[in-house]
Amino acid sequence: QVQLVESGGDLVQPGGSLRLSCVASGNIFSIYGMGWYRQAPGKQRELVARITTGGSTEYADSAQGRFTISRDSAKNTVYLQMNSLKPEDTGVYYCRFTAVAGSPHDSVTHYWGKGTLVTVSS
Repeated sequence: QVQLVESGGDLVQPGGSLRLSCVASGNIFSIYGMGWYRQAPGKQRELVARITTGGSTEYADSAQGRFTISRDSAKNTVYLQMNSLKPEDTGVYYCRFTAVAGSPHDSVTHYWGKGTLVTVSS
């Protein structure tokens, strides 16, 4: 199995910055992609940004130009640099890895972390 642990969430004032990290551990055979998702209070979980192992990125419109996703494949880690934070960025941020774990014959699976809370408020 694969375990994901997020960190970096905090209370920050509007206009501030945070850097989230997510480390994957376990019997990982191969990783196909990594992503960050946000769940605001009372809302569904939504994509914030994702990155493939080849380095291609995709951002939600709300994150474009302010957030940057990056990865360190050697460390099985994905980051989310968040700048110019707004109150509407508040929520629990979850990372997701799309990977094959165990053996090369196992299925591609989405693995989720437990989330880290980001609160943007003055």
